[in-house]
Amino acid sequence: MRTLLAVLVLCAMVAVGLASRRAWLENKRLPEGLIQANGRTEGDHIAIASKYAGRVSKVIAREGDHVDLDATLIQLDDKQLRAKLNQATHGVEVAKAVLQGAVANAKAMAAEVRAAKTSLTLLKKQVPLAIQTAEAELNQALAASATADSNEGHKRSEYQRAQKLLDSQAASVEEVDKRKLAWTMAQNELTSASAARITAEKRLAEAKLGHDRIKEKEDAVAALEALHAKSLAHIEECKARQAEAEAGVAEEQSTLDDLTITAPTAGTIVSRFVDHGEVVNAGTPLLDLVNLDQLYLQVYVPEPLIGRIRLGLPAKVYTDAYPDQPFDATVRYIASEAEFTPKEVQTKDERVKLVYAVRLYFNENPDHRLTPGLPADAVIRWKEETPWMPPRW
Repeated sequence: MRTLLAVLVLCAMVAVGLASRRAWLENKRLPEGLIQANGRTEGDHIAIASKYAGRVSKVIAREGDHVDLDATLIQLDDKQLRAKLNQATHGVEVAKAVLQGAVANAKAMAAEVRAAKTSLTLLKKQVPLAIQTAEAELNQALAASATADSNEGHKRSEYQRAQKLLDSQAASVEEVDKRKLAWTMAQNELTSASAARITAEKRLAEAKLGHDRIKEKEDAVAALEALHAKSLAHIEECKARQAEAEAGVAEEQSTLDDLTITAPTAGTIVSRFVDHGEVVNAGTPLLDLVNLDQLYLQVYVPEPLIGRIRLGLPAKVYTDAYPDQPFDATVRYIASEAEFTPKEVQTKDERVKLVYAVRLYFNENPDHRLTPGLPADAVIRWKEETPWMPPRW
């Protein structure tokens, strides 16, 4: 009887205990619409490497340093490259000087072409006028020569007639001498007129040579234009050489700039793999950087609950460092395959459960308070009408 009573009492105590545990678990569990999980803050790692091989001359950033965008992190030795850059810069200055000379020569050639064309235009106007003038002078000379020739014949006839009259004593000696003098003067006039005619003919012939001078001038202008075109082509060649030299400077400057390793984004240096004096190859990681503005909390959701998680769901993250200040986050990644709970989980029972990795990206990181590696708890809300509540463990 006593044994039965003891058994009944024990059963009653167990029932009360189970009821109490169930009530405690019910009070501890979050309401429907919220899922809690925990993990550590992480970030997208950026491996910083050099595009070129070289010797490390200066290490500025160290592990744990917060760096801003474009901040100098590591400097590679650049003495040889600076010498090449100086040489390339000198080449640009030489190319500029050659180009300036080519431009000045082209301007001078253009002036010569203009002067030659002006002279040709003037010559084309002068030659016809000169021919017309020479033809008029020749016509005048021909008329004067004909008149002088006619007058000389007339005077010669008068003299011969007077000479015959003198022989028959019909004319005086004075009259004969007078006729002879007139004839002599007519001969002189005829000689002058003939000389003037010959001169006029030569002038006309010389004036007609103006067509040949025009042709010669046209050829000279064409030759000058060809030289001017050649000078313009030389300018383009000089411009191309200058552009090539400037491109070489830009290339050397770009390579020189690449020897200064800068931060591609603001963040925190997580790891450093080189030190001063080391020789590194192109593409060898030098630093590991995490962007503090793109942190996320990676949690693991049990397989039975993963169907409630979808991209874009809101979440709130609680950290030990800021227990009263939850950080807003959003579900941006859900693993497509299940895995066993990672080994860092404390209990073996939890490690053998199948879970899905879920990443909660922080909407913002005010004052960069969050850093990689911080343990945190998260609450994911999959029902909009459910009020927010802090996690319960």
